[in-house]
Amino acid sequence: MPSYDPNNIFAKILRGELPCYKVYEDDKALAFLDIMPRAPGHTLVLPKAPARNLIDCPAEDLAHIAKVAQKIAQAAMTTLGADGVTVQQFNESAGGQVVFHLHVHVIPRKAGVPMKPPAAEKEKPEALEAMARKLAAALT
Repeated sequence: MPSYDPNNIFAKILRGELPCYKVYEDDKALAFLDIMPRAPGHTLVLPKAPARNLIDCPAEDLAHIAKVAQKIAQAAMTTLGADGVTVQQFNESAGGQVVFHLHVHVIPRKAGVPMKPPAAEKEKPEALEAMARKLAAALT
C-alpha cells in the first residue's frame, strides 16, 4: 500500500493552509462540509493524525472518528430535519477513495430525494457558511 502523503488536500486543511467550512473540531478530529455535497449538510469527518485510510489508522483514532460521525448524524437528523443519514467511507482507489487521508462522509437524507452524483457541482459559499453555522450550533 502506498504511504501517507502529507501534501494531500485534507492535510493542508488540517494545517490551516486551505480554508474549510468547519462544523466540529476537537483535539483528535475535524469535521467540515463537503464543497461539492451530495445532499445539503454533507459533512466530512477526519482524524487530525496522519492516516491514509481505515487500514492504517490506529484503532483509537478510528473509534473517535466514529463517535464524531455519530454526533454529526444526530445533529443532521434534529437540526436539518433529515429522514435518515448515509455514512460512507472508502479505502484506496479500488475502493473509491479519492483523497488519501482517512475520512468519513456523513450525508443527511430526505425520503424520496436521491443524492447528487459525486463531485457534481460546487455549492455556493454563502450556502455552505449558513449550513456550517447551523450544524456547528447544534453541536455545541
